[in-house]
Amino acid sequence: MATTVLRVRLVGGDRLDITYDDPGLSDEDELVEHAISALAQDSGVLRTRHGDRLVVLYGRGVAAIEVAPRGAVI
Repeated sequence: MATTVLRVRLVGGDRLDITYDDPGLSDEDELVEHAISALAQDSGVLRTRHGDRLVVLYGRGVAAIEVAPRGAVI
């Protein structure tokens, strides 16, 4: 299962670090491409985690995504 941490900047200017994983993928590069493809669609949605909370991220509210080799840079 591939897992990555994304730093997301929302349209309103807020930023948050989220964890995204997909049990169907084993490569982190494929996972990142899947996340980008999903959020690029008008109806794109990702189920992610922020700490212990489930966060549903809608593509229309995302302004930018940062991906670092070891997760988001804090």
